[in-house]
Amino acid sequence: MKTQSTARPCKQVALLRFATAGSVDDGKSTLVGRLLYDTKSVLADQIEAVQRASVDRGLATPDLSLLVDGLRAEREQGITIDVAYRYFSTPTREFVLADTPGHVQYTRNTVTGASTAELAVLLVDARHGVVEQTRRHAAVLALLRVPRLVLCINKIDLVGYDEAVLTAIGKDFAELARSLGFESVVTIPVSALVGDNVVERSAHTPWYDGPTLLGHLESVPVTPPEADAPFRMPVQYVIREHASDYRGYAGQVASGTVRPGDEVVVLPGGTRTTVTGVDTADGPLEQAGAGRSVTIRLADDIDIARGDVLAAAGTPPRVTNELDATLCWLSDKALRPGARLLLKHGARTTQVIVGVLGDRLDTDTVSWADAPEQLAINDIARVSLRTADPLPVDDYADIRATGSFLLIDPPTGNTLAAGLVGTPLTLAG
Repeated sequence: MKTQSTARPCKQVALLRFATAGSVDDGKSTLVGRLLYDTKSVLADQIEAVQRASVDRGLATPDLSLLVDGLRAEREQGITIDVAYRYFSTPTREFVLADTPGHVQYTRNTVTGASTAELAVLLVDARHGVVEQTRRHAAVLALLRVPRLVLCINKIDLVGYDEAVLTAIGKDFAELARSLGFESVVTIPVSALVGDNVVERSAHTPWYDGPTLLGHLESVPVTPPEADAPFRMPVQYVIREHASDYRGYAGQVASGTVRPGDEVVVLPGGTRTTVTGVDTADGPLEQAGAGRSVTIRLADDIDIARGDVLAAAGTPPRVTNELDATLCWLSDKALRPGARLLLKHGARTTQVIVGVLGDRLDTDTVSWADAPEQLAINDIARVSLRTADPLPVDDYADIRATGSFLLIDPPTGNTLAAGLVGTPLTLAG
């Protein structure tokens, strides 16, 4: 690999990943469609297709939810089933959004959509307030440690823009948020259908002095919580160039920052060495933070393979083959103790045996219930696991990348569960 002679500072890209969640018919897809439409992130032929479909359905105004609900089954039923990912940008920031389903039977899809989110937009219907599915989604978002939460009280036009109604809903949700450990919640009254406070401020809510939804999305800090955590980087590929005797270890920085001169430890082996260079295709860097893909050069010639983890020598993850974890079960096939599966952690895959099933999260009451005999689809429960190979892991509550894993069905290769090391959700009394 050829590198330039001068190092460059690490340039951060203004990108925000966020997810929408909420109960059925709260207007999630319409809200996303409104964001795309009002930020001019939709092609002309897409708008024309939505207008034609809306006319065919006898609607007087375009149904902007059709910009998001791409599956035929969704359009026929008028609901969101799968997670719909959309990409858009403004002059200020780039966005990746995930519109997740509202039905309780698709809780697993909400887990998928929120797993990489840096912010979540949780919708409630102004006419109904906080309902059971609101509580379920809030619990899932708290479990996945989504660091920022926005409560969008939608359909404010249908309650006459009544400030008292919105104040009551905000107070009700604040109690729920406190019990789930959210430190702060931004509450925004919106109407996704007509555009109140979504992109443009509404004249119908003179009593509201906060930001529009887009204004908040553009201004909220995008620094992930992993930025201040200890350095971690799973090795994805070993790069060799025999002509120049170059050897580097490529991967994405999962947390923290790495610089030349830093002492690191290679896990699970435990060998210590020093970083001599942080390279990219554009040249070497003075440092690289969480989310940056780099190739790291080391002072010593060490046997390192795909799946190993480079970590800060002073604050390494623990290496273990005994995991106490929280599972979000995603499969129609039930999970029973004693099952032999595959576990994928970072770039490493190993065999695993399922031990004791612990408490199950009752998303109806947002509390931990007695341990079940088996896990069914959409269940979230504590579980003990034993892996064939030792793994370098952190608690998910501390570092999401090295604290998460997947369980895989050996015969089919299908993903069965999303796993979180430790118990990231602590319910307050």
